[in-house]
Amino acid sequence: MNVKSLKDLIDICEKTGETLHKVIMDWEMLDTGYSNEYITEKTSKLLSVMEEEYTSKKGKEFKTLVGLTGSNGKRMLEYLPKAFVGERVFKAATIAVTMSESNASMGRIVACPTAGSSGVMPGVLLTLEESGIERDKLVLSLIVAGGIGKIISMRASLSGAEAGCQAEIGSATAMAAGAAVYAMGGSPQAVSNAAALSLKSLMGLVCDPVGGFVEVPCVKRNAAGATLALVFADIAMAGVESVIPFDEVVDAMMAVGKSMPESLRETGKGGIAISPTARRIMKNLKEKLSIPEDN
Repeated sequence: MNVKSLKDLIDICEKTGETLHKVIMDWEMLDTGYSNEYITEKTSKLLSVMEEEYTSKKGKEFKTLVGLTGSNGKRMLEYLPKAFVGERVFKAATIAVTMSESNASMGRIVACPTAGSSGVMPGVLLTLEESGIERDKLVLSLIVAGGIGKIISMRASLSGAEAGCQAEIGSATAMAAGAAVYAMGGSPQAVSNAAALSLKSLMGLVCDPVGGFVEVPCVKRNAAGATLALVFADIAMAGVESVIPFDEVVDAMMAVGKSMPESLRETGKGGIAISPTARRIMKNLKEKLSIPEDN
């Protein structure tokens, strides 16, 4: 099975009549030797980690390394009944922030596709689960998300240091949007449209964490990713198509990433990482930890 694009996977679905998740599992089996049963079991365990961790961390405050975040998920959960954007969308954002804050405090997460973007997928999947989507469907949709992520890793990058935050939060959002469409019964082409539309919306997103820590702005960008994924899942389910095919969007994302200066790719030398407030925060932190200013 010579797969180099999401279009290749969709073409196989159309030719064979197989479901997208089955084609992705067969592709993975040929690559790794893992059986469909093994892949399904392992994916179910990943979903269990998301479920268990959010249940145990829901409404709690976290002590993170730098202390720039830690209580936002709790605040958002308390505000949830008042959310203007609607409970489901804000719930996804709340879960995403909670799981991302858990990551910043060294909690257990699923790097999906990276640790810095680990809140997006649970934000979407757990919101769908609480909305009544069957768990078995969510497992299959997570397999589809994995296939989307694999395509991105093959054609571009999942690394913020290599291609900016668009490669992390952007990729996670594309994966989550595709997963949401699949969980809602959308076609393989609708999955592709959702992934393309959402990735385009985050094209050019720079990686500029304050001090190099995954706290600011990373945690709140996870909220943006989760909400955008649901919005574009609905847009794709409404029948809206991406004019630019997903695979071409991925290629464009990598081209944009390569054109970004080093200062905007996780070096802490550009973007908000060098804002006056960020500089003051890091100066205070170095003084607290007795780190010489030139380090």
